[in-house]
Amino acid sequence: MSAVRVTEGSVKVESCKAPLFYRQSEPVSGEVRAMVLLLHGIRFSSENWLNIGTLDALAKAGCRAVAIDLPGLGQSKSAEAPAAVGELAPAGFLKEVCEQLSLSPVVVISPSLSGSYSLPFVLQHQALVRAYVPIAPICTEKFSAAQYQSVKVPALIVYGDLDTQLGELSLSNLKNLANHSVVVMEGAGHPCYLDDPDTWHKALINFLNTL
Repeated sequence: MSAVRVTEGSVKVESCKAPLFYRQSEPVSGEVRAMVLLLHGIRFSSENWLNIGTLDALAKAGCRAVAIDLPGLGQSKSAEAPAAVGELAPAGFLKEVCEQLSLSPVVVISPSLSGSYSLPFVLQHQALVRAYVPIAPICTEKFSAAQYQSVKVPALIVYGDLDTQLGELSLSNLKNLANHSVVVMEGAGHPCYLDDPDTWHKALINFLNTL
């Protein structure tokens, strides 16, 4: 297996008043095939992606992966969120994060709470997005079918079959994305990637290999 380097750092985003913490993994040798931004849900942080091996799996697949702790959460507790929980964040927030971290075009992986950050960004800045991987995100009902149909970037919609609330609600909206495929993880709940990391990593890497 190819060697992987994992580092930690912080990135300044103007609207946040304090830096955002991040963890980064990258292949030690060879060219970087894709750049990936990992977001997280309200009870989680970048640490989850480290613990279940997603940062490792992405780097072994030739990707540079950055997992940030969102404002007010994880090790970014002192950073100010650009919007209240459940409200849409300005699209410029993730645009600035990606610019500061030199992630462009970026694959955005977005579970649960982070939908309030990723959806405005993907819908307004398609040119900066290589692909979108929503995992039962919130706020999908805040956009119209026509808005989703205007998004041409490849999308992999992932949810657990036991997630009968957000999983099914988000699918009913996200299936309007013009260029999407769906992975339903059997026996998995809302944080389906935590319930079955192996299936999650296989689905994700297979998708990235199609880009």
